[in-house]
Amino acid sequence: MSGRQMQIGEVADRTGLSLRTIRHYEEVGLALPTARSQGGFRLYTDDDVARLLVIKRMKPLDFTLEEMRDLLTILDQLRSGAIGETARSDLTKRLAVYRSLVEERCDKIRNRLSDAEQFSSELSAELREHRH
Repeated sequence: MSGRQMQIGEVADRTGLSLRTIRHYEEVGLALPTARSQGGFRLYTDDDVARLLVIKRMKPLDFTLEEMRDLLTILDQLRSGAIGETARSDLTKRLAVYRSLVEERCDKIRNRLSDAEQFSSELSAELREHRH
């Protein structure tokens, strides 16, 4: 973790998330700032930014808050290194389930995008046909 701390505006710039969204993720317990300044301003580290980027990547895949919370917990526990082999094995299995879920959802998005691109091509053809 970097010792450098950022205020929420810089975090918003770095993540592409709005201040409101970052505050919402704090309110629901997904991404808490590491600290607060004496004036009460949220202070974030590079690790906090990385966590927000993980959440940002989950959002378009329609993860529920509960799924996000569970996956973040799994990642936190695996990264902590302070777990036994049995726990690590269980966490790894759960992570593999999420990985499969992500692939499944990515396939759905690819299919939707393909349909949208086909529709765009059809409309372009219509425009070419009807232009004077």
